[in-house]
Amino acid sequence: MTKKIFAIGFGIIAFACVSFMELKNTWNLDTSHSNLRFGVTHLGVSQIEGAFTNFDVKITTNQEDFSEAEITMTGEVASLTTNSIARDKDLLSESYFNSEKFPQITFKSNAVKKEPSNKYTIAGMLTIKGISRDVVLEGTAIYGKNPMARKEIIGLQITGTINRMDYGIGSKLPNEIVSNEVTIVANGEITKN
Repeated sequence: MTKKIFAIGFGIIAFACVSFMELKNTWNLDTSHSNLRFGVTHLGVSQIEGAFTNFDVKITTNQEDFSEAEITMTGEVASLTTNSIARDKDLLSESYFNSEKFPQITFKSNAVKKEPSNKYTIAGMLTIKGISRDVVLEGTAIYGKNPMARKEIIGLQITGTINRMDYGIGSKLPNEIVSNEVTIVANGEITKN
């Protein structure tokens, strides 16, 4: 009798585990159709933009939409470009991103909330230069299908702002020269596995 109860219990647990695994959806980034950009205001008048050309995003969710999704992003600091060799070299130095000591920027979500019209509020931890801060980002999803690969695809745009001083980036450079506020814009095309 005990063996039978154990077998039934084990069967229920195994079924639950398989069902849970089947619910997990993993989405991978199509890097050739995605970008990760940032912008600051220079001298209070012009917007200067840069990008990280080497980055990755992974999204796992149990839902058909992204409510309760787990989102992780990594960006290689050395891939930074602002279309100015001198400025890029400066930004990679110890005074700014210190790419040798801190080669990656990371983001890990801890809460994703669905809003009306395929919009999302994404709360998580952003780490730059070894400093982790809570941030809240806004996302918009556009659902589609890749006719060639015959797979589900989604276009995601994620935006937000951070204060560079919170991460010790260019601490000696005043807001009047380069804005403390940095805008972040990530456009990603992701494919369901």
